[in-house]
Amino acid sequence: MTDLRALGSSDLRVFPLSLGGNVFGWTSDEAQSFAVLDAYAAVGGNFVDTADTYSSWAPGHQGGESETVLGDWIAARGNRSEVVVATKVGSHPRFKGLRAATIKGAAEESLRRLRTDYIDLYYTHFDDPEVPVEEIITALDQLVRDGKVRAIAASNLSVERLTASLDFSEREGLARYEVLQPRYNLVSRDTYEGPLQDLVAGRGLSTVPYSSLAAGFLTGKYRPGTTVDSPRAAGAGKHLETERGRAVLASLDRVAGARGVEAGTVALAWLAAQPTVVAPLASARTVEQLPVLLAATGLELTAEELADLAAASA
Repeated sequence: MTDLRALGSSDLRVFPLSLGGNVFGWTSDEAQSFAVLDAYAAVGGNFVDTADTYSSWAPGHQGGESETVLGDWIAARGNRSEVVVATKVGSHPRFKGLRAATIKGAAEESLRRLRTDYIDLYYTHFDDPEVPVEEIITALDQLVRDGKVRAIAASNLSVERLTASLDFSEREGLARYEVLQPRYNLVSRDTYEGPLQDLVAGRGLSTVPYSSLAAGFLTGKYRPGTTVDSPRAAGAGKHLETERGRAVLASLDRVAGARGVEAGTVALAWLAAQPTVVAPLASARTVEQLPVLLAATGLELTAEELADLAAASA
């Protein structure tokens, strides 16, 4: 049994790989999504990440499809207390931004779709610079006081706004962000490493990085001259055009070959070994894609392997 890890100073304890729900009800239909969730739960996985806007970008979708699938699965399995449900506010087509009334209304809709009376971890999806952090934190704190949210978190937040948010929470004795979810992986290190990572470490937050496999590039399936049938192929393939991307692939190949595992497993294990990272976030469209992700929770890279990958990705 894999040990569960604490998220910041909250009482939430999570599996060291967070399962991304962005594919639920989109590229993964309900039956596939249920199968992936069942397989993840079967090995002790308990940390599922979604957002109210998933999958509003797909033709004919409204947003909320992923939450609905997840809520239906939890209801069918009767396992609400065993699942740490993370969802996000601020990007749904009908609930854009982070005004207090928007946060309150969006949370009620998420609760309805998730078929639950509380959300374990509630993220602001993107910052809303027009709204003072005082208004955002006060609205989120009210959800915690009302028992509708257990802990709050932020995704895609600058070091300045995160600092201001944490300072306000501390000053006023309100709920504080316990988790940051930045874009962070072997080919995207610059936005997180440095002042933001230092702040997260210094204030005792945890990191749950998204885009952990760079839209699939770090699985190693994108190679010169290959065509991959994926809605993310264009974004992932662009890394092949950079010196960093090619160097990272070569390093992943070396480590994966020596360990007898897949490149994606190594990429996630590297991320999991970074300071402040508690659980990399990755999604699987089918059950067949899951073992590569789960294998990372049992792979501890050596100092030499970590250094090889870090040098390639610098």
